[in-house]
Amino acid sequence: MVTMKSIVALVAGLVLALGTAGAAASNSVLFIGNSFLFGSGSAVRFYRANTVTDLNDEGIGGVPALFKSFTQQAGLDYDVSLETRGGTGLDFHLANKLDVIGKRGWDTVVMHGFSLLDADKPRDPAKLVATTKQMADVLRAKNPKVAIYTMATWARADHVYQAKGAWTGQSVDVMARDIRAAYDQAAGPAGIKAVIPVGDAWQRAMQSGVADSNPYDGIEAGKLNLWTYDAYHASTHGYYLEALVIFGSVTGRDPRSLGDSECSGFELGLSRTEVKALQQVAFDQLGSAVTAAPLITPKPVPAARCGVGR
Repeated sequence: MVTMKSIVALVAGLVLALGTAGAAASNSVLFIGNSFLFGSGSAVRFYRANTVTDLNDEGIGGVPALFKSFTQQAGLDYDVSLETRGGTGLDFHLANKLDVIGKRGWDTVVMHGFSLLDADKPRDPAKLVATTKQMADVLRAKNPKVAIYTMATWARADHVYQAKGAWTGQSVDVMARDIRAAYDQAAGPAGIKAVIPVGDAWQRAMQSGVADSNPYDGIEAGKLNLWTYDAYHASTHGYYLEALVIFGSVTGRDPRSLGDSECSGFELGLSRTEVKALQQVAFDQLGSAVTAAPLITPKPVPAARCGVGR
């Protein structure tokens, strides 16, 4: 005989099961990298730090928090964590941070190496190739199905235009191509799902007239400076473009679908024109990797809409 007590117990069990299923559906994403991820030199560094988990307890929001914001606005559920340390490559994280990286099996990992490929041997891809494979093996030991992305970083103006740079006398385009080639070389042996083309997107922004290619001779009117004051790290605009490319690569969503009234751009002081231009660059770079779905009728951003935890 079915009693009211048994019905209540059944309903409670279903609610608990649905709640557990919803929690399990959350996709865990770990970002492993350095200052190019944590946002050095810009307002992005501590942006919305309470929305992500900094495994080093340094209060960083950075590009991972921008990614989190984009996914929330897109109606997606990602549990975002980061493990970053300035001035390092993957060799540092392998030697010093496997205790925190290995605490759980991750669904998705986005990682990158040192900006010059090797701090001791600039331009040499050997260490990136080796450490990418080593880190991929560590991650798969915890979750064999983990989706691993590497991020090809941008060219450093200080190492192109300054006298003692590793790419002095060449161009930012050459440096970007060299960096991308190294990540492509590392991808195969490590079984990387995709190389996220952040450096390529920066070059596209410059070639299309959205951004200036040489911060040392002044920024041309109407163009953005993707570098910050040191011509090494990114500006807020540069990190914003980085986050858009990561968002499109990982989710498959069109960055333009966020609209030019996107919340984080509003909070960080970017104009709607700048947001729209950077979203278009990210979409153009990603091409067939995303499903084209531009937001046709974007609406102005109400101030209350952009509250943390919305």
